[in-house]
Amino acid sequence: MTFQSLPGFREFYPEDLARRSHLFDSWRRTARSFGFSEYDAPVLEPLELYKAKSGDEIEGQLFSFTDKGGREVALRPEMTPSVCRLVGERAGSLKRPIKWFSIAEFYRYERMQKGRGRCFFQFNADIFGEAGPQAELELIPLLVQCLCAFGLTEADFFVRLSDRNLWWHALEVLGLGEARIRSVLSAIDKFEKLGDDAFKADAEKFGPLDPALKERILGLLAIKSLPAIEAAIGDLRRIAAGPGPEAAATRLEARLADWKRLLQGLGAMGLGRFIEVDLGVVRGLAYYTGFVFEAFDRKGELRAIAGGGRYDDLVEKLGGPALPAAGFAIGDMTFALLLEQRGLMPALTASPDVYCVIGGESERLAAFADIQALRAAGVSVEYPFKDLGFGKQFKAAAEAGAKVALIYGSEELAKGVVKLRDMRARSERDVARADVLSAVRELLGAS
Repeated sequence: MTFQSLPGFREFYPEDLARRSHLFDSWRRTARSFGFSEYDAPVLEPLELYKAKSGDEIEGQLFSFTDKGGREVALRPEMTPSVCRLVGERAGSLKRPIKWFSIAEFYRYERMQKGRGRCFFQFNADIFGEAGPQAELELIPLLVQCLCAFGLTEADFFVRLSDRNLWWHALEVLGLGEARIRSVLSAIDKFEKLGDDAFKADAEKFGPLDPALKERILGLLAIKSLPAIEAAIGDLRRIAAGPGPEAAATRLEARLADWKRLLQGLGAMGLGRFIEVDLGVVRGLAYYTGFVFEAFDRKGELRAIAGGGRYDDLVEKLGGPALPAAGFAIGDMTFALLLEQRGLMPALTASPDVYCVIGGESERLAAFADIQALRAAGVSVEYPFKDLGFGKQFKAAAEAGAKVALIYGSEELAKGVVKLRDMRARSERDVARADVLSAVRELLGAS
């Protein structure tokens, strides 16, 4: 019987793991350059943690079960509830703003498609304790740099920026209550994919929208620039009547100030070319409370590369203190596809620093001392497990991509030396046995 991995789960052979590590290493360097600290959380969490965030319907998307202690648990489908729990438990002792990142594996029982499996990795970055747009002014540049670090440019991807708070206050001005606003936002989230059919569920629950009201909503949905946002807010201010709409219109003007601050800051960083205002993005998760953003490839061939936004109420909802928060995630599968499409995923091979070419059994014992000393010093070393002719060993050294060959022949050892060959320059010289480590380090440093 031949066993295979479960549907939607992945194996990582050495060459695959090298590519994965290439992604993760770059993301770590980038996050640390922005002053973020790395953390991790349990892969198994209480099922109730995810229900508290997303409702009972989330259970159908989870790998959930009852453990041997009778507890209802689930493999984590995302990091946001876990990081909110971690931060909430120690919020009083953590220095603000709290800037954390993680690279972790997640599990979702859902339909597999291009760029999506049932297990996947994500880079997650979050900021807690900053209520103003300064958090987004840190997160969006981090997102952009996480992508640009691999050679991607504004010709390859862009970030769509929107604002759930702006939508919420605009719909309040237009006379909608909380339940209808949530329903309309759900329709807006699906509009790009479904068109007018996105409003069917809303109409079934609340009745058809007034044609004039729907026209205004579609007008907001089509906004693609800051001047258009400013004009729309001015229009809404003029039609506001009554204390509820008036207060919402005032809040809209405050949002306009935040928009200007955010876009001006991104422009000052030279990142304006990556950003597109697009109120058609609201992200379907109801816990978002402010700016939301998603990164897409310019050719439109892939699903979202990354996405995130502000979720100011979630830490408190999950049992912690009231604490503003914002964050985003990049999925490894779609991002790897983008790099491969653009020819930016390098062919990664594990090449040794040194290959030892060994004459015979007595020479092998002599070489072992140097091999162990080099490895203990952090130099990667390979040697043949079996006795082979020098020609085959030099061929093996070249095929392995070794930078240095150390030749242990009987004549060299009789003189107390080892022959050191620079495999790139094709030059060689004798080195005293006592100086092998320093000579190898010198040559590797020069390379």
